Amino acid sequence: MNRRTLLRGSLGVSAAGALGALAASGAEGAPQLRSDAEIYGVPTVDPLITQRADPFITRPVGGMYYFTGSVPEYDRLVVRGAPTIAGLKDAEETVIWRRPASGTMAGHIWAPELHRIGGKWYIYFAAGDSDDVFRIRTYVMESALDDPRDPAGWTLKGKLITEWEGFTLDATTFAHRGKQYLVWAQSEPEIAVNTSLYIAEMANPWTLKSKPTRIATPTRSWEIQGFKVNEGPAVLIRNGKVFLVFSASATDARYCMGLLTADASDNLLDRASWVKSPDPIFVTNRATSRFGPGHNSFTVAEDGKTDVLVYHARDYEAITGDPLYDPNRHTRVQKLYWHSDGTPLFGIPVGAGGPIVRLSPSDSPRSFVKHTGDAIVAERAPRELELTQFRFVAAADGTETIQSVDQPAKFVTVSGGTVSLGATGTPVVRAASRDGVTIRVTTGGYLRHVAGQITVGSKATVFKLS
Repeated sequence: MNRRTLLRGSLGVSAAGALGALAASGAEGAPQLRSDAEIYGVPTVDPLITQRADPFITRPVGGMYYFTGSVPEYDRLVVRGAPTIAGLKDAEETVIWRRPASGTMAGHIWAPELHRIGGKWYIYFAAGDSDDVFRIRTYVMESALDDPRDPAGWTLKGKLITEWEGFTLDATTFAHRGKQYLVWAQSEPEIAVNTSLYIAEMANPWTLKSKPTRIATPTRSWEIQGFKVNEGPAVLIRNGKVFLVFSASATDARYCMGLLTADASDNLLDRASWVKSPDPIFVTNRATSRFGPGHNSFTVAEDGKTDVLVYHARDYEAITGDPLYDPNRHTRVQKLYWHSDGTPLFGIPVGAGGPIVRLSPSDSPRSFVKHTGDAIVAERAPRELELTQFRFVAAADGTETIQSVDQPAKFVTVSGGTVSLGATGTPVVRAASRDGVTIRVTTGGYLRHVAGQITVGSKATVFKLS
């Protein structure tokens, strides 16, 4: 049987954020620092939207973000909108289409995406039939209205015809160098996998112009757990590259994300243009209790430039029955970072908590404070994003502790001159200084950077929060 594996005001600003601008805020002419929430720039409410899988958030259109995703009943298409990403959490949701009672498209309704093309809205979605809910095909709807939440504007353009009449889903579209492309997942005859990824140029938003090119098929161990799946493509064009993120394996805790990369100047319809990263780039993290992260999309924060990763994940690993029918794949968002070489850093699916910061010593501005095991060091341009992410957690007495994001049960601990991660954090106090902060340890001294080591001394290092 075929299957579909299945802000500001609410940025999570804590007292720790207020302390980011703390000490000299009342002194005239003293440095004024951004809060941690402003530095992070992305909502920290988690989950953003409950029981919405395969989440898709548009870039702002007319000052509004729009959201759609799969509902647990797999029976309808929904859209909600808000002027901020955080506002989508409680925004009213409109049903813009329901499946018919029987016949074509009366089966499972999956993975809608909402795109603005040529002044009109389009929804790409997958639907089965009443006599076989897994006879999944891709369909396209169109609305000429400005507001995609209005059901009155939507009409069905029809089924999206591909090279083969077969299991087809997870279509996404993007424009590049004057051409519109479609990328989708499909079961191709004579290939012994569940789904591979294909790309084609489009003649219009509901019709392919070119023959499809298969650009990825599941072959690596992390792509064939439970099912042999490449699906859920999402495209981000940055730094002279086209990055295509996809999801792989079964929809339980083994679900994960992989990455294809092409040069922006290459022929995207040539399979040789695409290189698959050997390892997954986003996986289950038991320490943060985020299981099966995947089927992502991308948007930007309210500043118009901070890239935001949108994805679903569960809070638990054990699932009763078929994971396809477990309803608790929740929509989550977090910041997407970039390495100095222009490649994306995904890190881990972060757990609940306040804004996240990274610390760079002012005497080594391209380095970041990170933990290696429990040791705290500073390293130039590390790729292990999650090891460089921390939260300042405020205490009632005005002090803070520094929490590791990827090991949330551990905090920065000072013992003599040794700085490490431990179960009980040593309280610290931040003070504004130039373009960063000094960090005073309440047991005495300041955090210092010396030749790649983080230690404690009488002379403070200024750390930039980024």
